[in-house]
Amino acid sequence: MPPNGSDIGPPRGSRPVDPAPQPIPPTTVEGWLTELDLIHGERVERDGIVAWDLELDGRRRFDVRITLILDPSLGIISWVHFAPPIGDGFRKSYRMLLRWNDEFPFVKFSIAEDGRPTLSSEIPTRFADRDELGLALARSLAICDSLLPESAGWLWIGGRIPDHGARRPRNEALLARYAERLPELLGS
Repeated sequence: MPPNGSDIGPPRGSRPVDPAPQPIPPTTVEGWLTELDLIHGERVERDGIVAWDLELDGRRRFDVRITLILDPSLGIISWVHFAPPIGDGFRKSYRMLLRWNDEFPFVKFSIAEDGRPTLSSEIPTRFADRDELGLALARSLAICDSLLPESAGWLWIGGRIPDHGARRPRNEALLARYAERLPELLGS
């Protein structure tokens, strides 16, 4: 006990409470995208929520449309436009999406209002930084690559995957940067 008889600090066995994370300014996210060498569309703001559109490539699936959504006090959502609206008997598609939700624990598959399958990942403000954003984007692209054979029927008429020849991903550095943290998806 201190000399004056008062207890200093939290009671024994209690854990300190983390202060509320500071809101993330949109310029910070734009800076992270620049540092990751990723080109993004114009910033769109509405009701305090900010969004950017990106078009990125996996190693096998190209031109993947991703919308980043920032709620400055809550975090960032990476929302992948996984496929066009599903036109088949939904039962089979829903089973696939549910199975994928089980197989890929850091992302969430769902169906948008227009029937389009989506893939999203969330980064809470307290964890948001350049590397968590880059990791989430690389993981999403790697999952798109991994599921290419199973989702080809949604993406192209007849399910025929186009021959991209020797085309290289425009964001190859992003994939290489996070390959060691995603060995099961990026093959490192």
